[in-house]
Parts: sequence; structure tokens; C-alpha cells
Amino acid sequence: MTPNEPWWIDFIKAFVIINLVMGVFAYMTWVERKVIGRMQLRYGPNRAGPFGLLQPIADLVKLIRKEAFYPGSAVDTLYITAPILSTFTALAAFAVIPFGEGWEIGGYDITGQIVNVPIALILLFALGSLGVYGFIVGGWASDSKYSLLGSMRTCAQLVSYEVSLALSVLGVIIMAGSLSLVDIVHAQENEWWYAVPQFVGLLTFFVAGVAETNRAPFDLPEAEQELVAGYHTEYSGMRFGLFQMAEYINMIVLSGLCVTLFFGGWLGPWNSEDLGPLWFVLKLAVVLFIFIWLRTTLPRLRYDQLMAFGWKVLLPVATLNALITAAVVVAV
Repeated sequence: MTPNEPWWIDFIKAFVIINLVMGVFAYMTWVERKVIGRMQLRYGPNRAGPFGLLQPIADLVKLIRKEAFYPGSAVDTLYITAPILSTFTALAAFAVIPFGEGWEIGGYDITGQIVNVPIALILLFALGSLGVYGFIVGGWASDSKYSLLGSMRTCAQLVSYEVSLALSVLGVIIMAGSLSLVDIVHAQENEWWYAVPQFVGLLTFFVAGVAETNRAPFDLPEAEQELVAGYHTEYSGMRFGLFQMAEYINMIVLSGLCVTLFFGGWLGPWNSEDLGPLWFVLKLAVVLFIFIWLRTTLPRLRYDQLMAFGWKVLLPVATLNALITAAVVVAV
């Protein structure tokens, strides 16, 4: 489809999708607490509104009203801008993830993503790398030993697992012959979803993605028993809320990327243009549920186990998967 979109349609799409992503983030906190509560034989949030559905709104009001203090010896500009940078890059990354084939509305050809660029995958990894600076700089600028240790752990962990994350998608890129996420979805249209031939790549991608988003069992940068709260120890109010938002939105972006690369994106049993976003959302919900399930089930790794697993297990597996895929594609 050749898009025929004036700038104001792109603006409307960006506004709607950003607000939808923020809404999903807000209610992901409610779903996570509910699911973890049920798995641990308790109720979870059930006081703010029916079934606790107003809990995210109550949390937002609390964060807005809470005093936003900061240490007297903090580096003011960096301390304040760090959570903004992390949140901005997380939201911007969702702009290239396709959620539908596209539609013709009022004489305009509307694409199923905010922007379609031929190197969307590289752009996603670039934005993810920039977002890391928010966590690192925020911890350093707080002038707290716990925050500094948390930011150092974040830096080491993300550098270690980002290599495996990038290598895990090489098999998909080789098979699809493109870096465009839209082209990768189209390449899965008339054959198996890449979750089947790239099953090893899928497992590697998911494990590295869990580590990239600092989720359990890889939540060492925020280990409460060791570092109080890690890089955001000295943050409160909405500045703390922005860091939490960045973490959850990064999880949503990684889940959306996983769906796009390995599970056919918007493709479903009935390849209808109108049902594309529905299939995408259903697949996204399943992947997000697995994130929650892992947090409930698995204990946190020791730091030496975390680094050893990343360099000695995940990296060799991702490299072998890429080499074998390249050899098979060349041979065929």
C-alpha cells in the first residue's frame, strides 16, 4: 500500500497510540498485581473501585501529590532529565511497531503504524540504547551509593544482554531479507511464523528481553534486599513514576517486537484488515502475561550467575543460531 497520509493524520495516530500505550501501562500494573495475587492465593487490589479497577488512577493521584524531593548534592539538570529521557525513548520506540495492514478511510490510505522506515529494527535498538542512559545517568546524578551501584549494574547488564538480543534476531532478518518490521510480517504471511523455524532465536530473544527490561528474575539493578531500590532510590513523586512508566513501556515494546518478529504481527487465522489490530493485541497480551508469570515463579539470580549466563550461555547460543540460519538459507 502506498500511504496517502497528510501530516495531521500522522499527528492524530501518534497522539492516539501514545495514549493507548500509556493506558496499557497503567492497567498493566493492575493486571500484574491481580495475577500475582491470584497465583499467591490472595486478592490483589480490590479497594479502589469495583475489582480495584480504579487503582491505577489512585496511584497516579498519589504520585502527583507526593513531594518530589531530591538530594542536596545531586546534579540537578541530569537528575531531573534522566527519567524524562527514559520515558521519551520508550514511547518513541513504539512508533515503528506495526499493528495492522492498513486501511482506507475517507479517501486516505492509513498505514498500520505511526511511521514505516526500512531500518525499523536498527532504529528500535538505537532508541533502546539511548533509553539506558536515563537509568545510568539518573543513578549517578543522585549522588547516592545505592543509586550508583544500581546504575552500574544496569550498565553492565544491558551491555551484556543487548549483544545476545541483537544476535537473536539475525536469524529472522536473514530469513525475511529485510530490516523493516512490515516486510518481516509480510514474509510470514504464506509460510510458518518464525517462532517455528527460529524457536531457539525466540527463546534467546525473550530471555534477553526480560533482562533488558530489568524484570525478574533479572531485576538485579533494583534488588531491594541489596540496593534499597537501585538507580531510582533517591526519586519520588512523578519522577519515580516516569522511571516506572519507562520500565513497563519498554516491556510492552519488547513484547510488541516479539509478536512482530516471531508470531506474525497482525496476522491471524482470518487475514482480515479489520481484525489485524485484534490479533496483535491478543498476542501482545499473551507475551505480557508470560512476563508476569516469570516474576511470580522464578527467584532472582545472583549477580555472578546473571553475567555468566549472559556471556557463557546466551551469547554462544544466539551466535550459533545466526550462523546455522545463514548456512541453511544459503544452501537452500
